[in-house]
Amino acid sequence: MSDWPRQSPLDVALRGACPRCGKGRLFAGLLNVVDRCDSCGLDLRGNDAGDGPAVFVILGLGAIIMMLVFWVEFRYEPPWWLHVVIWLPLTFALAVGMLRFLKALLVAQQFAHRTTELDD
Repeated sequence: MSDWPRQSPLDVALRGACPRCGKGRLFAGLLNVVDRCDSCGLDLRGNDAGDGPAVFVILGLGAIIMMLVFWVEFRYEPPWWLHVVIWLPLTFALAVGMLRFLKALLVAQQFAHRTTELDD
């Protein structure tokens, strides 16, 4: 085990921080994980988030948004263009936010349980 204090996976996922030191950035851009932590030097190239976060976002957010769409449609009967104005940006923003959080949480859990080739 290393000399680094254990970081809470939930905390580092919410902040998008390095799972080892909790200080460096985890993302370069919207959803790309950095190759190496700029603070502690942790090699993050071995992480494998795979399709897990995307599946949860598609199924979970899709179900929630569709329930809200139907509720708004049957309750208020707005014109179709208002649905586009409401749901398109909301869905995009929530999808990106949820993907970042779930991807960071998965990387943090992989580091905490040493299930990938991440540095010690």
